[in-house]
Amino acid sequence: MLINWHDPDHVYLVCGKTDLRKGIDGLAMVIAENYGLELYDNSLFL
Repeated sequence: MLINWHDPDHVYLVCGKTDLRKGIDGLAMVIAENYGLELYDNSLFL
């Protein structure tokens, strides 16, 4: 799925540390579980 990074519907900026040893799947799990956000709704996560 390609996302248009120039025109996202929402931009989320989260402060703190993230353990990236679990890869992109672990990061996606953190977004979905901790913040209750959909990963494929044309949003930009920073």
